[in-house]
Amino acid sequence: MKKVLVTGADGFIGSHLTESLLEKGYDVKAFAYYNSFNTWGWLDSLPSEKLKEIEVFTGDIRDPNGVREAMKGMDAVFHLAALIAIPFSYHSPDSYVDTNIKGTLNVLQAARQLETERVLVTSTSEVYGTAQYVPIDEKHPYQGQSPYSATKIGADRLAESFYRSFQTPVSIVRPFNTFGPRQSARAVIPTIISQLLTGKEVIKLGALTPTRDFNYVKDTAAGFIAIAESDKTIGEEINIATQQEISIGDLAKEIISQINPRAEIACDEQRLRPEKSEVNRLLGSNDKIKKLTDWRQQYTFAEGISETIDWMRHNMNAYKADIYNV
Repeated sequence: MKKVLVTGADGFIGSHLTESLLEKGYDVKAFAYYNSFNTWGWLDSLPSEKLKEIEVFTGDIRDPNGVREAMKGMDAVFHLAALIAIPFSYHSPDSYVDTNIKGTLNVLQAARQLETERVLVTSTSEVYGTAQYVPIDEKHPYQGQSPYSATKIGADRLAESFYRSFQTPVSIVRPFNTFGPRQSARAVIPTIISQLLTGKEVIKLGALTPTRDFNYVKDTAAGFIAIAESDKTIGEEINIATQQEISIGDLAKEIISQINPRAEIACDEQRLRPEKSEVNRLLGSNDKIKKLTDWRQQYTFAEGISETIDWMRHNMNAYKADIYNV
């Protein structure tokens, strides 16, 4: 593989993956969401010398014609374009069906027609719901605890069906909770950091007891590439996980200790998920990715948090810490 397309390249993980692919010598085309401001999301923050190496294609993942056009001549596609915010999916589920399910179908159809060599479809640990056993391996049952997770389950199963029905060379990549520079404030780690860096001494959060398995974004990007470069991963769904967990409360205390030890935590009712929608525990198994690829976690949680804090100190203009970001 040499020529690759990254959908959702303008987003958090997509922009980091685009950079990592460039560093490994790939010829990268970036699919960014079309808008009248002609902004390319986080791609606009890349150094000009890197941006010159990227072919940017603006379009809408919901449009099959644009998707097919973008995929022409590509050896592989990394499909990351999606709506991902869980609270927003509660009141706008139609848009999640259109983007996450129909968008994935568009990529799969084009890959079948164009005979694309590799297709990587991005899943999420949220498809598992609250852990029924730990560590969560790829055989764990699925549970749609939010409209978002339900649409990702649907997209995953579509990808599986194309592999089984048409031999489309699909791999389903399932990152657990990713964090790092450029992540939006709708996620818990930048929510905490942004509130602290703007001087707030009472940090507003939702539930504190749920646990998560956090990947630093550079490790997540490396996982995507390792899966793409292994023939053993075709037709498989694969976790990218650290196999370690931390509660949201303990996470908040760790970040508070690094920025402002005087700060306190308060529960904000509007940030709570509906009781049956809250995923209480996520702890992923990384046995499969280690068996099928040479991927290994390179960053400790503390190292990732430190790099994220440092980046956010210099980019607070990208955050609205005074409001609840959904």
